[in-house]
Amino acid sequence: MKKDLSQTIEIPEGVEANIDGSSITVKGSKGENKRTFNVTNLSFEKKGNKIVVGNKKATKKDKRMMNTIAAHVKNMIKGVQEKFEYKLKVCFSHFPITVELKGNEGIIKNFLGEKTPRKMKIKEGAEVKVDKDIITITSTDKEIAGKVAADFERATWIRMRDRRIFQDGIFITSKAGEDI
Repeated sequence: MKKDLSQTIEIPEGVEANIDGSSITVKGSKGENKRTFNVTNLSFEKKGNKIVVGNKKATKKDKRMMNTIAAHVKNMIKGVQEKFEYKLKVCFSHFPITVELKGNEGIIKNFLGEKTPRKMKIKEGAEVKVDKDIITITSTDKEIAGKVAADFERATWIRMRDRRIFQDGIFITSKAGEDI
């Protein structure tokens, strides 16, 4: 059964939102987020200080997509107000691991005594700080910050060894301000 459904997202003060077709741009004090949604059945409208995502004849699939888009837009608004922050901890038992930043690349040296350093790319839009054994990643886009944190964790993934014995690596300790 098709219904007239819509999802309303409030835009707080100090945040500016623009809609161009299916792309939404959100600007705030901390930066700017832009995202294009690949939807054909949903319409985007700006009414005053609200964004309305809806459809006159929405199906269950359209309703799920509306809720997903609303969550993404809320994260975009939250990101331009206060940046998302991920914290990682460098853990080692025998071989001291060092993490360096060179341009848009993270270099992990002496992991499990390996001679060649492990490298990973840092996505554009993420700010990375290394303070001894704590790595802090901040970004206005939650997905970019999470992806960079996951890349650091994944770069020290251990294969073909018992994980209970070889517990060295880089691990996420706080996701978007929430402790794990």
